[in-house]
Amino acid sequence: MVIPQEMGIRSCLQGGRMAVQLFWYWHSLLQLFLRKGGRERIQHKEFRTEDRKSGVKMSRKEVDLFVPGRLCLFGEHTDWAGMYRSVNSALEKGEAIVTGIEQGIYAKAERCEKFIVTSPLAFYRGEHLECGMNSEQLLAIAQKGGFFSYVAGVASYINDNYSVGGVRITVTAMDLPLKSGLSSSAAICVLVARAFNQLYGLKMNVQGEMQAAFRGEQRTPSRCGRLDQACAYGVKPVRMEFDGVEINSQELHVGTTFHWVIANLMSHKDTIRILADLNKAYPFAESERERSVQEALGVDNRTLNRSVIKALEDGDARTLGKLMCEAQKTFDSKVAPSCEELKAPVLHSVLEDPQIQQWIYGGKGGGSQGDGTVQFLAKSAEDADALQTYLEDVRKMPSFRLTLQPGQRVKRAILPLAGFGTRVYPATKNMKKCFLPVLDQDGILKPALLIMLENLLDAGIEEVALIIGEEDREEFERFFAPLAEEHKNKLPADKLAYEEKIEKMRARITYIVQKERLGFGHAVWLARSFTQNEPVLLMLGDFLYKAEPGEENCCKQVMDAFKECGRTLVSIHEIPLDKVVHYGVLHGTWTSSSDPEDPMFERMMTVDVMKEKPTDDYAEQYLGVRNARKEKEYYATFGQYVLTASVFEKLDAEIRGNQGAEEGGCEFGLTQALQKVIQKEGMYGFVPRGQCFDIGLPEEYRRTMLEYGK
Repeated sequence: MVIPQEMGIRSCLQGGRMAVQLFWYWHSLLQLFLRKGGRERIQHKEFRTEDRKSGVKMSRKEVDLFVPGRLCLFGEHTDWAGMYRSVNSALEKGEAIVTGIEQGIYAKAERCEKFIVTSPLAFYRGEHLECGMNSEQLLAIAQKGGFFSYVAGVASYINDNYSVGGVRITVTAMDLPLKSGLSSSAAICVLVARAFNQLYGLKMNVQGEMQAAFRGEQRTPSRCGRLDQACAYGVKPVRMEFDGVEINSQELHVGTTFHWVIANLMSHKDTIRILADLNKAYPFAESERERSVQEALGVDNRTLNRSVIKALEDGDARTLGKLMCEAQKTFDSKVAPSCEELKAPVLHSVLEDPQIQQWIYGGKGGGSQGDGTVQFLAKSAEDADALQTYLEDVRKMPSFRLTLQPGQRVKRAILPLAGFGTRVYPATKNMKKCFLPVLDQDGILKPALLIMLENLLDAGIEEVALIIGEEDREEFERFFAPLAEEHKNKLPADKLAYEEKIEKMRARITYIVQKERLGFGHAVWLARSFTQNEPVLLMLGDFLYKAEPGEENCCKQVMDAFKECGRTLVSIHEIPLDKVVHYGVLHGTWTSSSDPEDPMFERMMTVDVMKEKPTDDYAEQYLGVRNARKEKEYYATFGQYVLTASVFEKLDAEIRGNQGAEEGGCEFGLTQALQKVIQKEGMYGFVPRGQCFDIGLPEEYRRTMLEYGK
């Protein structure tokens, strides 16, 4: 996807009309860059000053990275078409539905003095890139073309705009097909931008990484488009809107599991010729054919996408398949006549293959269309298997799978309770901290544990795992044992009803014993079998949560937020700067609109880093989150997490990889595993509407006793 740089000479030869169009197109882009990009540059310079002041020594030393390929589900060509609005505002905004795929590039990155890219993989053939962090040298490599041009282009852009040192990137694995229309070049560009971002604390959000990747690739002969970098979002559908140089992105909810099969048509396609021909319709149409192209890539596409988004959210695969066929029909009737390359005989022979119809709801071309790539929506996982086998064995077309899954319902919860309670000793000498009494809002004096369990069960949790010490089991079992009849007979009606409630709680409880105290991460890891590879709610045993009047309890709010985002999520709350040293502190970017009337205004953020108990200097430099007034705020974990299977995979790798550690000499935290999840697939922070009460500190416990029951 390109804007018409490479077609300028050809177009100008056709007459003065296109010369004028091109002049005004680039003039408009230049003006916008000077107004907007100039501001961006100033902001970067300010950050450079901050970096020099603090040094980049506080940055992270090594990171694991994964960036997937990208597939455009709907809206091909609309990225560059939408950019022409900078010249002709009467044009419709471009809009595409894009998703990352399951195949991608894996790498490790670390700081060093130079910029180095290497890999043990075969396709490198022993080659590697090594260059000083010199913009002229990097730009020269970028302009030569080839694989290393992409990484050099991004490195030169980063070096021009930020104060950074070098980076060593080792590509450790790659299952993303090259030159297959799946944006392998954009994936490696995003990976390089992300490496610099995380190693040097550049505070770029996802869109910032996309911008750096795009600007970097623009320095190569590739001339990529603006939807390619959507791979930065991971394997999740994203709606992208293109309005001149402005780009807006919105992650989409998926209502059911969708099974895609994508295949390389193994035929010829001239993308440059396609783009050259289609760009003739912009920025102003002067024929019926040109108006048809603008209509198809504009109003027709945006209208169709309203139905696409609804079908995705509703989990309506049958309708989504029909919309794929409709999109292809519109493209064939209104866009294809403008370019001989788009007749695509191979694509249409595959789409019309009667053998394939039994397995699919619909299909369409992919990429820039033509005889490049085809995508199908299969009826089931089994149908996808059959289709893939047929394409590869009979059609001799390499293919791969894409599975989009909805956010799973949270049915289980984990409560780590094995801690001794040092800060509230000696009360904990003969009583677990979670049994400390608290006056609840119903006027009943309860052990804190019962309030936690009530909140969980009221939120819809079906099973709760209590992680306890080996010496604690008897105490817990004794507490939840049925009350003796002689005591039951003395209880008033309301207390007797509550005793029955406790007995029902007992039926939902599973005990997991932590025999060795190897840290919080280890305690969570012990529940891996209990989770059954499904998302699980982790609630800290030190805290009670009280929702604001009229709101669902905090557990339910967090679970509903997870349902919307479908990724690992941590509840967060604002704290003053002088308190950050006591908490796990996060940095990220708000995902909601800037409208204070929006119910999700400054409540959901994409998290890019977590830091356990940072100093206030470090937090002020690296962890401040800008609010709508551009002021810095600081956010700490609120004590509730929704953990996906990925978190347990990271914990498992860490813990099993350190089995030889001396007893008592190794503790495993949760933060490190979460940081790895952030790097590979992203994580969200969510602000519940409520208060958090810490029963693990004497002064906070006193506040809990005074205020929780009000």
